[in-house]
Formats: sequence, structure tokens, C-alpha cells
Amino acid sequence: MPRHTLAAAAAALALTLPAPALADTLIDNVDGITIGENGEVVRFTGLVFDDEGRVTQLLARKDKRPARPDYLLDGKGRVLLPGMIDAHVHVMGIGFAALTLDLSETTSLEDALETIRAFAEENPGRPWILGRGWNQEKWGLGRFPTAAELDAVVSDRPVWLDRADNHASWGNSLAIAQAGVTAKTADPAGGRIIRDAGGRPQGVFVDKASELVAKFVPAPRAKERDLAFAEAQKALIARGVTAVADMGTSPADWGTFRRAGDTGRLRVRIMSYADSIETLELMAGAGPGPWLYGDRLRMGGVKIYLDGALGSRGAALKAPYADEPGTRGLSFLTPAQLRNIMSRAAMEGFQTAVHAIGDAANAEVLGAIEELAETYDGDRRWRIEHAQIIDPADLAQFGKHGVIASVQPLHQTSDRLMAEARLGPGRLAGAYPWRSILEAGGRLAFGSDAPVEPADPFAGMAAAVSRTDADGEPFGGWFPQQAVSRETALAGFTKDAAFAGFAEGRFGTLAVGERADFIFVDRDPLMATLDELRAVRVLEVWIGGVRVDAGAEGGAKRAE
Repeated sequence: MPRHTLAAAAAALALTLPAPALADTLIDNVDGITIGENGEVVRFTGLVFDDEGRVTQLLARKDKRPARPDYLLDGKGRVLLPGMIDAHVHVMGIGFAALTLDLSETTSLEDALETIRAFAEENPGRPWILGRGWNQEKWGLGRFPTAAELDAVVSDRPVWLDRADNHASWGNSLAIAQAGVTAKTADPAGGRIIRDAGGRPQGVFVDKASELVAKFVPAPRAKERDLAFAEAQKALIARGVTAVADMGTSPADWGTFRRAGDTGRLRVRIMSYADSIETLELMAGAGPGPWLYGDRLRMGGVKIYLDGALGSRGAALKAPYADEPGTRGLSFLTPAQLRNIMSRAAMEGFQTAVHAIGDAANAEVLGAIEELAETYDGDRRWRIEHAQIIDPADLAQFGKHGVIASVQPLHQTSDRLMAEARLGPGRLAGAYPWRSILEAGGRLAFGSDAPVEPADPFAGMAAAVSRTDADGEPFGGWFPQQAVSRETALAGFTKDAAFAGFAEGRFGTLAVGERADFIFVDRDPLMATLDELRAVRVLEVWIGGVRVDAGAEGGAKRAE
């Protein structure tokens, strides 16, 4: 066997083996920052962790160092932070997005069509052209794109492309025909087929209607899933993300995570929320599952979709859309159905995380929590995912039961102009109301909704503290009274994100007894300018006391 082939085989084998255990390690001479028990900033200059990858000491400059650590590493004065936690991602979506057509950077319909045409020509063997990331608002199109426009660039194979928010899909005529969707096909509950004047499908399917075509897309094989998961881990680790909450884990996703755990390829910690109550009961059993693979995987809750998104006008609103008065959005569940699912989960001790974007949907979830809290007391940590548009009259409900608003700061900067158009100027007082939720007594956890937005916690922190986008717009911030402090933003991507997933005490801060998950970065995020904060560069990532590369399979390295 040629030497280079033998070396490659050995490297591949090494990636399938568990990382070697570390003895007591001291990383000294660091500019360390973490969030303390009461939300305060804690600074330190040395970190000690044991051979199980748990923190044993945080050392101030004046503190005596261990006399003979097994390993001594010089941090060279660099900034050391807890590993970032993204409180809302779609792990497999990140991976598949990296392997399929990406339209997120297209700036016009013409640009998107040329990108699709080129991708199809470069991939003649793919039976379907799959991708995501289109956004008719970003294109300035003023309408949804059509199947006929897709047909003009790809007509020999089905094309199926998810919108940037994953709440609508765009297909060509061949995809629609293979699914058997015609003018006679009724809109499903919680979904809408965009039609022409004659009632024929025009090419875009909103929310539940997407399933009419999506179920005909060939399912990825286990090998393809494993490859997508490897890509997802690479993307997350490169951004300094060491733990995530996976929102909507399917049985196939769970199997992928378990295969990675069984073969030593699971690096990032995953707090898993099942895609349905049936998946939850099948995968976890009669109660939250145990933490597996050294606190790397647990299924403890269920993701529940209540409405759609603003971009596709699927978010459920109390009043009609300002730019389409004929609709108030889509509700996927009746009030009774929502309460039934939440009750079934709570009865077995599972956590519920309800997707709610519009003010009507958020009011419905808050009302359900109010009713269920009378029966299911104790530490429930009711979660609302996104919580984008809240009627100011409903804000107090967040504090009454300590509701966690799991929000994505980059959504606010991406959606600002669209939100103004969808709601009109008179209904924005409760739009992305982060500080108001805190002042009402609610809690925040920060995430990205990747692949909808990049899993970039530092860009998210910049948006959270400024309410401005990467270009600094709008000047002074959009409703700047809803911005949060830098300490709150850092906590939202670390300590509070862990708390939101019942992971406190395991990871999320650099405290004695917790996992030694940390990153080295090139600047202090609490002192940097906004531009510098957005440009933070991750230098090293450590998970459980092991340095992890963002390369293939997230390979581990022993401390040296």
C-alpha cells in the first residue's frame, strides 16, 4: 500500500476512536471570562481541569498554581471564553445545506436562476436539484417566484428549493407533477398553495403545503446523513459553538447522532427536541432520556410548531397583515390540540418548546402555559421559540411562569424591513422585545436558527446589544430600547442557553464541576467595538478538555 494511502487510512481510523483521556491540565496565562452564578462577569487567568475533562479550579492572578500539573499549557495571554451554545439550530439542516444548492447570497431572481442553472449543469447525476436559502424579499421581487421561471433553467429534473426561513418551498413543474399536485388539490390544514388565477399551483408551497411535494423527494441514505452531520459539526466548531439545542430531531436524525456517538465521532453537545410527541415517546421512552456519551447527547423535550413565519405570511397575527389584508397567517394546531400535546409531554416530565412567531400564536402559547401550570407545577422551563411579535399586553405573562424566550438576534436584523411591511408602523412596539421580556421577569436564550441564519454567536451578540445589522443600519438601532447588555448577550449564548435545556451544572459556564468546554478568541467581546465583535476570530476550540479541530469529523487532539 502506498505510504500516503496508509497514512490516510490511519488518520481516518483515528477519527473513529474515542479521544484519549487527559490527566490534570493547567492552562495558565489567559485572559479568561465566564458568567457567574448570578449573571455576573467572572475573570480569571488560569484554568485547571481533570482527566475527565471537568473544571477543578479557576485561578485569579494572585492564586497559587498547582505544584505539578500533568500538563501545563501557556495561554499566551489570549482571551478564553466558555464554549458558545446555540439555543436553536437544525443540525442536519446545517449539514445538508453545505452539501446542496445555496441561494442565500443571491440578490435577485435573475441571480438565483443563473445559480440554479449552473449548479444543475455541474451536477448532471443528481436526480433532484435540492437546495435552500431563496428570499423574494431580499430580491425585491414583490411576489413569490414561479415554477415557470424554474422550468426555464432546469426542466429535465425535479427542482425543490426551501425558502430562507424553511417555511415555504419552490418547485419546478416536474416536481409538482411528480407529486400529483393540481388545481384540484386542496390546501392542507396549516398550509397554502400559491395559485394562479385559474387555481393552478404557481410553484410555491407555504408551510404544511410543502409536504405535498417534499414527501416525494428521495430520502438521504445513512451514509449521506453521516456526511451531512460531519459537515454540520465542522461548521459549528469553526464558529466556536460547542453545544446546541437541535429543534425538531427526527428518528433518522437521532439515529445519525447515535451512530456518531457510538463511533466516537460526536463532538458537539446536542440537547435534542423531538419533531413530534410520537418521536419523543419512541426515542426517549417514558421520560427524559439520560445524558449519553459524556454529556454529549440527550433527548429531553419536544418541538411544537404553532404557526409559520413572517416572510411567507404564515406567522399567525391578531390583525390582518398590513401588506396582505386578506390573511392573518396560519395556525397549525387548534387551541385544544396545542394543549393536548403540551400536556402529554409535561405529564411525562418532558420540556416543551413551541414555535410561535406572530402575536396571535405567542398569545396562544402563553395562555396554554397559564392553564397547564396549574396542573404541572415544578421546574417546567416552558420555552417559546422565536417569540418575534408579542402584543405588549401579553408581555407580563412571560414573567408569571418564568417563560424562556428562545430568540435569534440575527432574525431581527434580517427581518427588520419585512416586519415593518408586514405589520405596519403601528404594530411594532412588541417586535423582537428582548429587554421587555427580561423586565417582565421572563428569561432569554440566544441562538441562530441555523441554517436560516449563520451559527455565528458573535454576530448574534452584536445584533443583540445594538439592534443594528452588519452595516450598522439603522443608525442608533431599531427600537434600541429593546437591546440588551453585553453581559446578557454573552450569557444568552452560554449560561442561559444551557439553562434553557436543563444542562446547567454540566456545561455552559467555566465553573468547578462543569465540562471544560472553552474557546480561545482573538479579542475580548465585552470590550470590542461592534465591528470588532462581529469579526471575532475563533483560534482554538476545546470540548471536555480535548482540543477539537474543525476539520474532517471534528478530530480531537491531546493537550501537549
